[in-house]
Amino acid sequence: MSALHLPEQVGVMILPDCVLFPHGGLPLHIFEERYRVMLQEAIDTHCFFAVTNKISDSDDPNECAATVGTIGIVRASHEQKDGTSNLLLHGVIRVKFLRWLEGKPYPFAEIEPIPAIFEPETQAAAAVATLRGCVEDAIKELPEEVQKAVMEMMHRTDDPVILADIVCQQFIHDTDMRQMLLELESPAARIAWLCQALQPEK
Repeated sequence: MSALHLPEQVGVMILPDCVLFPHGGLPLHIFEERYRVMLQEAIDTHCFFAVTNKISDSDDPNECAATVGTIGIVRASHEQKDGTSNLLLHGVIRVKFLRWLEGKPYPFAEIEPIPAIFEPETQAAAAVATLRGCVEDAIKELPEEVQKAVMEMMHRTDDPVILADIVCQQFIHDTDMRQMLLELESPAARIAWLCQALQPEK
């Protein structure tokens, strides 16, 4: 991720009930003409665009777009015969939308990446172990093969920031909660919230 050169300005899909986390995948069917143009321009240049949650019925990005979204890189884009496209967008990093720009047929914004650093670093390993334990407890009633697959996923990284985003992407389904977690600046606070939310109901 650190080797990727992110654009300072990027196309944005503003989608209802859509919150993508870094390191998560979002399958998309691109059919609107404006977003077809956006996708083609992204593929012709840097292969990045952002997605953010639509929070009102307005068509003005200043009013309808959540101020924090995720920039992603296009994976496996396949154009259909009718001009629509199916693709997978891989989330890269949270971004803040600083300013909405004119001149494009699609939403286009100046962005600022939001770095995520776990502090204090000395507690990172403990946070990872705690989050893994909470997930393991939360899935105990699922079939054994599902539990195994989930825990294999949970052991693919020892980075608490990445792990928290993976859990957010896979386990939190309420749009408002997802947006809150996306905007929550402290990864440690994010993990604490997840551990509380994953506790089995008594």
